[in-house]
Amino acid sequence: MPNIKSSIRSVKSDAERRARNFSAKSAVKTASRKLVEAIEAGNADEAKALLITASKTIDQAAANNVFHKNAAARRKSRLARKLNALAN
Repeated sequence: MPNIKSSIRSVKSDAERRARNFSAKSAVKTASRKLVEAIEAGNADEAKALLITASKTIDQAAANNVFHKNAAARRKSRLARKLNALAN
């Protein structure tokens, strides 16, 4: 544990930020996993709805600087490609 007052505050804010980032990353992983499971099951209609949800979750995480905007776009693109492969 640090002795300097500003460092003590930094440790506290780092912990809060880490918890928030962990929660956002977990939400993105869950949304992505549900979408991939629906695609693998062959549920096209359900997968389309889940893609919208997953994209929104990824965009929210990017807006909160959990992911870089290009990383968020890449994740959404990969999910969309999987869904489009199911349609073809």
